[in-house]
Amino acid sequence: MNRNTVISIAKGLAIILMVIAHAEAPGWLCRFIFEFHMPLFFITAGYFFSLKYLNDEATFVKKRIKGLYIPFVKWSVFFLLIHNLMFKIGILNEMYGNEMGGVTHPYSWHQMQQNLWTIFTSMAGYDAFLCGAFWFFRGLFVASILYLIIYKVLDSTISSVRYKKAIPYLICVIMLLLCGWKTYEGLRVLTLIQGGYRDMMGCFFFGCGFIFRQYAESYQAAIKRYYAIFWTTIVFGVVVYLFSHYLTANMNWRSTYTQFLSLPVPAILGFLMMYNISMLLDKKDNWLKRFLVYTGDHTLNIFIFHIVAYKVVSLIKIWYYSLDIRQIGCHMVIHHNSQHDAFWVLYTIAGVGLPLLGTWLSEKWKIKRCKRQPSQSSSESHDQ
Repeated sequence: MNRNTVISIAKGLAIILMVIAHAEAPGWLCRFIFEFHMPLFFITAGYFFSLKYLNDEATFVKKRIKGLYIPFVKWSVFFLLIHNLMFKIGILNEMYGNEMGGVTHPYSWHQMQQNLWTIFTSMAGYDAFLCGAFWFFRGLFVASILYLIIYKVLDSTISSVRYKKAIPYLICVIMLLLCGWKTYEGLRVLTLIQGGYRDMMGCFFFGCGFIFRQYAESYQAAIKRYYAIFWTTIVFGVVVYLFSHYLTANMNWRSTYTQFLSLPVPAILGFLMMYNISMLLDKKDNWLKRFLVYTGDHTLNIFIFHIVAYKVVSLIKIWYYSLDIRQIGCHMVIHHNSQHDAFWVLYTIAGVGLPLLGTWLSEKWKIKRCKRQPSQSSSESHDQ
């Protein structure tokens, strides 16, 4: 069976858009991207949810732990351990920080211990300036398991086979109502870092992905002609742009009620826009398709390392503008003239390219090592 690579391409495009937005691209472009790029990851994750896990919860939870919790803990602890070292070598400092003027500081021994506990128990406590996108690991971990729990409860409660088909829609409605209530009243889920908005909206988008999977083939058949894909993509893009211009919203954990209301429509249409583009790119087996599929299959490494990769370009920008070397500590990139120059392009290339290069080299090394081991084993057997 041939593999369906459309979703991989969509994920590849989404992670590139995330890197562009984090690189302080022109404001209008960032606002456009923020409307849908993080919801897209939750939607694509939900796309692969299977009802078989209703009777095999342990396997689903183990996969979530292996794919999200363990990588989060491993790399959060790594960056925690090198946090103070980053100050000593100048990568971080107490003078330059984020756009709002906030800076980070070296950790005391007590702070390091507390962060360690928070990493393991709450999937938080990560280095804000080196791991700024790590909230996604917790968001998807909570959202996916929450979706499974709610689905299983409703499935065991509803006896009619006919009404069981409505469960995916019911879950999405429930999550929207809860998120609306939460944002309208300014409520917080105290057991979740940042109050739970991202996790709950993530559950809604996860459910949207599962629903879309049921209609994916019909959707592709309905717009299989080039002109249909082209014009629907244009319409979706225009609507998303209008929302980004007049009703800006994103998955910010501090979203207001208005921003909550403004998010679902452009987020879903943005996903469909990227899905359409992915369908077109998937038609030809060329280097661009292979690159995007590879990128989509390795989004995890880009999530983890793109901010660190930015530092390479920051050094170039410091040299180009003769800036204070300590500006390398800016989060996520150097803010100087960022809305007027094209350094965001270089930041994007580094933020995507360097993590992928590291991944590719690591894979090559593992393949070479595996090939070498059998020959070593056979030579040892021969000697015996």
